[in-house]
Amino acid sequence: MENTQDFKPYIPASKVTPEFTFTSIFSGILLAIVFGAANAYLGLRVGMTISAFIPAAVIGMGITRIILKKNSILESNMVQTIGSAGESLAAGAIFTIPALFLWAKEGLIASPSLLSIMLITLCGGILGALFMIPLRNSIIVQEHGVLPYPEAQACAEVLLAGESKDSGAKTVFAGMGIAALFKFIVDGIKLVPGAIAVPINKLKTEFSTEIYPAVIGVGYICGYKISSYLFAGGVLAWFIIIPAIILFGGNAVMFPSAGETIGEIYAAGGAGAIWSKYVRYIGAGALVAAGLISLIKTLPLIFRTFASALKGLSGSKNSSTERTAQDLSIKVVIFGVSAVVLAIWLLPAIQAGIVSAILIVIFGFFFATVSSKMVGLVGASNNPVSGMTIATLLISTILLKVTGDTGAHGMISAITIASIICIIAAMAGDMSQDLKTGFLLGATPKKQQIGEIIGAIVSALTIGVVLVLLNNAWGFGSKELSAPQATLMKLVTEGVMNGNLPWNYVFIGAAITVVFEILRLPSLAVAIGVYLPLELSTAIMIGGVLRYIVDKKNKAETSENSSGVLFSSGMIAGEGLCGIILAVLTVCGVGEKIDLSRFIPPVVQIIGAVVLLAGLIALILRYALKKNESKV
Repeated sequence: MENTQDFKPYIPASKVTPEFTFTSIFSGILLAIVFGAANAYLGLRVGMTISAFIPAAVIGMGITRIILKKNSILESNMVQTIGSAGESLAAGAIFTIPALFLWAKEGLIASPSLLSIMLITLCGGILGALFMIPLRNSIIVQEHGVLPYPEAQACAEVLLAGESKDSGAKTVFAGMGIAALFKFIVDGIKLVPGAIAVPINKLKTEFSTEIYPAVIGVGYICGYKISSYLFAGGVLAWFIIIPAIILFGGNAVMFPSAGETIGEIYAAGGAGAIWSKYVRYIGAGALVAAGLISLIKTLPLIFRTFASALKGLSGSKNSSTERTAQDLSIKVVIFGVSAVVLAIWLLPAIQAGIVSAILIVIFGFFFATVSSKMVGLVGASNNPVSGMTIATLLISTILLKVTGDTGAHGMISAITIASIICIIAAMAGDMSQDLKTGFLLGATPKKQQIGEIIGAIVSALTIGVVLVLLNNAWGFGSKELSAPQATLMKLVTEGVMNGNLPWNYVFIGAAITVVFEILRLPSLAVAIGVYLPLELSTAIMIGGVLRYIVDKKNKAETSENSSGVLFSSGMIAGEGLCGIILAVLTVCGVGEKIDLSRFIPPVVQIIGAVVLLAGLIALILRYALKKNESKV
């Protein structure tokens, strides 16, 4: 274990280099908006988001070094600090807030206003950043050498690699451009369909895959193992559960059907209709159980990390005047937290109250501490934020119901609490990663903390526009934007408040999760596969298989900053941005005018989709198998 006092950062504390400059702030703000919008689009499509640390660092270097010809590693670090904050806030927001739009579609509540969304996300973002500030010295400094922070170290290595050679920014931008072009062909001019489906009538199901670059890119980044677990969940749902429901259901009328038999539902809508009416509840049960089990399994670690963090906090005051030891004043933290709590309590646009404000402070600081330390142990990808959010939602909904806050207002309050807590946990985890990267490089913590707050504010001011735009264009819960996580939060809230969930399906899903836990398989990944449409799981699996092929061929080239990962990250960002542009065109009424699908025979469209998918696979392999530009 390395002694903290012996550690020397890349830039010594005595040396002052450009860091918090107009260039780094402006570039970081642009990336916060870009990755925030891209992650929002991706999360609403597939229920998963990506970590923006590496691509933000790469693009930051591309801007500061290649375009602007500047040579400061701390400027590049500030760009990724601000940029990744936008991605984290968006991830927290899209897992919960779309539930409000879904209730509005049902006529239960009024559609949430831009002001409400901005205030909710702003409160979560600022609290997440402020709660992390007093924890920095105890978690980042005092436990250096104890907490590995794998992704923070990878990000630091990427930035250090950029000191001497091309950072790989060209690969990221190539992925962005190619994915944007593919997205425009598929969803812009609708030259080919976005999915290929093959009915399997004898089994009463179908096999399908999407051809979108972003979804395949997710599979590539996740890798073969995680992708295969997701795909296994899809196979279980579509090749076992759905055929079993049709086979044994037959002429039976099963809740929540309004009178149609299973056979009639299948005849009218195919396997997709059975999935929508029944299997998604099984998937919801599997997801809730997986989230809670992941939380329960980490409870001993959670309480130990929280206790040690508080213990370290009591002696974490820095008397050092060194540049690398400067944090924002604790007075700023106390004033900021107090102002946000008062806003949650008193502002009508947030639609919460004193009970909600108290719950947010208690759960918020607890989960911010846990999240900050958990990412240091297991990385952001394995941080159980979804489990924390579900636990918060269950406890909050029960407490609100007990205190008499029921009906529509109670459900809005429950989702508001869950939204803010989810954003706090995501932001605190992101900030601890960024501060660790800064610690390794010799950044100024105070400036990074200000950068995180700027990133949170910018993302909060723009994410509402993105959500409203996407909802107006396609609608949450639609085929284009299934919003799986938010739909799950909606079902959980309704189930506790109204008791109107088909609990038998939910318990079947929970039992499936228990079986996978007994088999010692990652139940959360399998549960997501059960919950998602098969076309998404298959596309993710394609990406995972490509990663397996590339890793086997390149052998050592499996790091998180390899060409394939950077290209896939670029594809996700590019498709997300193009999706936002197409949403604007759809809302403006231009979308229908450029639709070419009515002029092309269906058979030709399917052939075109197959050709496009093959071309995409070839491009990914071409970029992934070329010599890594940023070997560390």
